[in-house]
Amino acid sequence: MKTEEAAAEAGVSSPVAFRWFRHAGGVNPGLPATVSGRYLTFSEREDIAMWRAQNVSIREIARRLNRVPSTISREVRRNASTRTYHLAYKASTAQWHAERRARRPKTAKLVANDRLRSYVQDRLAGAIRAYDGQQFGPEGPAWKGRNKPHRSDRRWVQAWSPEQIARRLPVEFPDDESMRISHEAIYQALYVQSRGALKRELVACLRTGRALRVPRARASQRAWAHVTPEVLISERPAEADDRAMPGHWEGDLIIGLQRSAIGTLVERTTRFTLLVHLPREDGWGLASRTKNGPALAGYGAVTMKNALASTITILPEELRRSLTWDRGKELSQHARFTVETGVPVYFADPHSPWQRGSNENTNGLLRQYFPKGTDLSRWSAEEINAVAHALNTRPRKTLGWRTPAEALNEHLRSLQQSGVATTD
Repeated sequence: MKTEEAAAEAGVSSPVAFRWFRHAGGVNPGLPATVSGRYLTFSEREDIAMWRAQNVSIREIARRLNRVPSTISREVRRNASTRTYHLAYKASTAQWHAERRARRPKTAKLVANDRLRSYVQDRLAGAIRAYDGQQFGPEGPAWKGRNKPHRSDRRWVQAWSPEQIARRLPVEFPDDESMRISHEAIYQALYVQSRGALKRELVACLRTGRALRVPRARASQRAWAHVTPEVLISERPAEADDRAMPGHWEGDLIIGLQRSAIGTLVERTTRFTLLVHLPREDGWGLASRTKNGPALAGYGAVTMKNALASTITILPEELRRSLTWDRGKELSQHARFTVETGVPVYFADPHSPWQRGSNENTNGLLRQYFPKGTDLSRWSAEEINAVAHALNTRPRKTLGWRTPAEALNEHLRSLQQSGVATTD
């Protein structure tokens, strides 16, 4: 569950839940889901509480649970919810007492062994040094308990990963069994604040730079949940592969600063290009972002769908056969887009830009006009249409030095002639 949902379920505020989660370093306590058969389970404790309320004897409860009577009497006495003459018994309280006693806290190895702690800490925070000992690289920003900063210098380190450290210890200390530790113990010493063995700021030296571990449930979530098997590129018609039939398009975004973008559509056969103007929504930059609120950038899912639909519907129906897109979340409304325009959408495979080669090549040409690291929202629809016109009137070697506009006009004329012939 997300932290906010877990806070509501536990009946605490979100700040408290975030503080608990941060204190644990995002690490699951790793308690076993089930206990050994020799111990009473929570369901058995619920049965004991119910039968005790019905004044069932200890021996009868033991017979029903197939336990010895001494186990039941000891359970009722040790895990009672009261300490009065009449011992009240509740299953939840008894389970809490049992779990509390089952813990066997002991001093962490990195706390007790100074030599091992120094070895691990030095290799986690190793600086880049020359042969003469001079240190190189930027100082880097101060660590504030959060993830590594973006768009700024990181401190240069020759840091070893926890697994490298754990695997190297037997090599360097083959006869010293005290110099042994698992990589998971190093991770927990870094992330769990209560361990206190290693400095918390050393997490910035890890390659991920995360201040918290990512729970497995979140890591297993699908990054491309909007891509279903029905819209994979393998389901695209075969006629789109050989580029013989115009009307199959490839699309993507070119991204600029401050969440600005321009949509690009390229026809696979003629390389004809359409640029989609994506202005920001009203309210952008005027107020703080609302969590899970509407996307005010120009390429939110709904905004992107509407802009694409208004652009592609100006084309004749013969030129609207399919659209192949990257796996970005901006086109997660592809099903509605298909209903509104009649254009089926297909998504390329992960990390396979060659499946949209025409679009990738065109995006490279467009960077002559819209360089990386610039704010793309300053260009109006008329200006980006002028750039599209410049590309469409540029001769292309793959078209026999014709322009994309000439190739598309030739195809449209052939469609008109064939239409007249079939009418007669």
